Amino acid sequence: MQDFETIIHNRILLVSLLACFSAQGLKFFIELIHNRRMNFNSLISTGGMPSAHSALVGSLATSIGLTEGWESSEFAITCLFAIVVMYDATGIRQAAGKQAQILNQLIDSFRDNIFYLNTEERLKELLGHTPVQVLVGLGWGIWISVLAITVF
Repeated sequence: MQDFETIIHNRILLVSLLACFSAQGLKFFIELIHNRRMNFNSLISTGGMPSAHSALVGSLATSIGLTEGWESSEFAITCLFAIVVMYDATGIRQAAGKQAQILNQLIDSFRDNIFYLNTEERLKELLGHTPVQVLVGLGWGIWISVLAITVF
């Protein structure tokens, strides 16, 4: 029980999770403003503006840099980890989403002609992020960390 108490008092962990969840919450409001409808699925979905993954790792690296020092090994590790996560979000996951979109189009075009394609299940297309979505998520995470670590 004492270990759990120390985990929930870990400021860097809490700030990073705040950045992630608040970025995910922003997706809901951006969707509401952009499409004029409430889409509660945006609270748990991957992809979209801003990248919650980028906010998380950006906040983590920034919090480590602010508390442990910009020259610390911990900052170097979290910074490289953030780069890998953001590269994956814009590269591999974005490409997988584009492939899913093409496969869904193929299935739709053959659905009427092939009896075993009469399924409504579609591949998830919104998996990754555009570079702008990643940069906005990164900026959000940095902003949350600077605000939380230096001000509070």
